[in-house]
Amino acid sequence: MAHSKEIDQDDAGLIAAGYDPTLAPAEAVAKLAELKGRAAVSDVPIARALGKVNDARAAAMLAEMEAGASGAIRREIRRALFRLKQHGIEPRATEAPRANIAATETSASLTALLSPIDAEGARIVWIVKPRIQGGVLRLWALISEAEGLVGAQNTGLTRRELKSEREQLEARARMKLVEADWRLGDFIICEAYRNTPEKRRGQVGNFLTLRAELIGSPPPADFDHPIYSEFAAESTGEPSIELMKEPEIQEWRLREALIKPYVDEIGQLGESMIVLSPVQKQQRVNIVIERALGDLLTGENARRVRRRLEDIAYYMARDGRRTQAGWAAGAAAKLRDSGDVRQSAFFQALVRTQLGTLAAEEQQKAVDEPRLIMTPAEAMRAREAARMRRR
Repeated sequence: MAHSKEIDQDDAGLIAAGYDPTLAPAEAVAKLAELKGRAAVSDVPIARALGKVNDARAAAMLAEMEAGASGAIRREIRRALFRLKQHGIEPRATEAPRANIAATETSASLTALLSPIDAEGARIVWIVKPRIQGGVLRLWALISEAEGLVGAQNTGLTRRELKSEREQLEARARMKLVEADWRLGDFIICEAYRNTPEKRRGQVGNFLTLRAELIGSPPPADFDHPIYSEFAAESTGEPSIELMKEPEIQEWRLREALIKPYVDEIGQLGESMIVLSPVQKQQRVNIVIERALGDLLTGENARRVRRRLEDIAYYMARDGRRTQAGWAAGAAAKLRDSGDVRQSAFFQALVRTQLGTLAAEEQQKAVDEPRLIMTPAEAMRAREAARMRRR
């Protein structure tokens, strides 16, 4: 009974962390892979939960965990593997350690293609794997920064069809797909799937099954982005403000809900009953902007901005813009390593541009929309004009 109570407590801890024991096997393994490594979640309950998922992916994840485990954790992993073995499920030899998986899949020539990130945070990722019978299997994914994984599908293609579809997409969207490390492409898609709101998960509910047709390892919960080693020197310097001239940065729009409160606050300074000198007004504007920098570039907001800068740097490097890629890598590293970027000229310019762009859009919208409330003088002129038309 004591053992049963312990298991119940462990299950409760996993559920509190977001795990649902009723998930389909592929989704259950993906969720447990996501939880693994979190400070609040031990490997012991994860191993026990995996032992209840009758699926080869659960066995593969347990085998991977066992490679670096010892003591109580290793014993629990062995018990979980034994339970799965009783159901006829054992890890394949090629699935045991992650290094073997990665080597197998790399030797199978897995490749990825990435589109640039558009102004709204949308992009396309392809992962391509050769088929033994000829041609390729392509995993196509549409990703939104705000909505997560919007769509995913697998398609079998000849290499000529793959080349043709790439050319058509690039011509239609007026952009370039760049070759990428498949592991980065996989991480981008899996990260988007984790960020997909629960109410929309059903629309891409078979993503994990689609992924398993190309990749045997569990979905990665984290990834060491290659830009930091590729641009090691640039990552230690101050990001150049010249980066603001690049289209990926100029077209970038932070979510309106995040920046509108600061735009409204700055706008209210001009409507204040207190008469402010230009210097006083600018001082108050600077205070609002400094607070926006502190709010928009810390915590989860900072992580999202950093992730976008990492992928922008990666794309630029493969688009032949290595100097600019180094600047973007430096900006990403600044967010990763510094707790405060308020003194950074680049991030000051980024936030000022975001606020200024939204303010200009709102002003233009006010000009374009018809006036619903007239002043008395405007009402009198309108009535006089209507009377003259009736004559």
